[in-house]
Amino acid sequence: MTKRARARLVVVGAINQDQIVSVPHIPLPGETVLGRSFRSRPGGKGANQAAAAARAGAEVTLVSAVGQDDAGRSLLRHLASAGVDIAHVVTDSSAPSGVALIAVSPSGENSIVVALGAAAGLDPVATAGTVATLISAGDVLLTQLELPQAVVTASCSAAGAAGARVVLNYSPVREVPADVLVAADPLIVNAGEAAALAGFPVQSRDDAERAARSLAARARSVVITLGPVGAVAYGDNQLTFCAGLPVTAVDTTGAGDSFAGALAAALGTGATLHEATLLGIAAGAATVQHEGAQPPASAD
Repeated sequence: MTKRARARLVVVGAINQDQIVSVPHIPLPGETVLGRSFRSRPGGKGANQAAAAARAGAEVTLVSAVGQDDAGRSLLRHLASAGVDIAHVVTDSSAPSGVALIAVSPSGENSIVVALGAAAGLDPVATAGTVATLISAGDVLLTQLELPQAVVTASCSAAGAAGARVVLNYSPVREVPADVLVAADPLIVNAGEAAALAGFPVQSRDDAERAARSLAARARSVVITLGPVGAVAYGDNQLTFCAGLPVTAVDTTGAGDSFAGALAAALGTGATLHEATLLGIAAGAATVQHEGAQPPASAD
């Protein structure tokens, strides 16, 4: 790939308001836990990844939807302050902005429930048309599975037709057509998502390497993240391991999104998959050291 000074990314994904409660432990089914603190922060996988890519130096346009409410206006202001082009975010007067309810334990682990709100109503044909007008050969489409499947499928098809690179973060785990997976370059999954796709547990680096080889038959390239251990990348018949960075985790919310955004931004400049994975690890490590999926606007 020809080297570019600055990547051009189109991100198709959700924008949510994260409602975060610190808890002594993640609640079990049917259990009530008394929270220690509460905070509200901008989030959503699409927004998180777009902001991360912008922080990594990419020119980023986000395609999504918010409600015509205070939360939506606040979320869009934050994204704009992070350097994300929000001109193609739809404001829906008939639905609220998305929300994520997040419990975070002292170790930084989390449990998340998402209600998409306005983003659930995105029209696949209209979204694909927007992507087609924004994206060109050499650009990157970055998307995830929070949005309706038809929106993801149509967006990937439009990007592929334009000759753009498709980066698919397979999260949360959902059924997607085989032609969406085969277009992914790379398919980004964590250990749990890799296990769901590969059909066997992924509990170690060896397991991840085996899973990466297996999944490479279904996608153009594969990256499996292993939390603080690092990540395994497989592309062009080459398997590489990138070690994690030693940091103290405060909150792991959004770490995978920061990884995906930074990785996609690096690929858009012509970086190799190994180089992009290293940058993704650095971005994820930075994210776990602060509360919330995105840093405050003053820190962007």
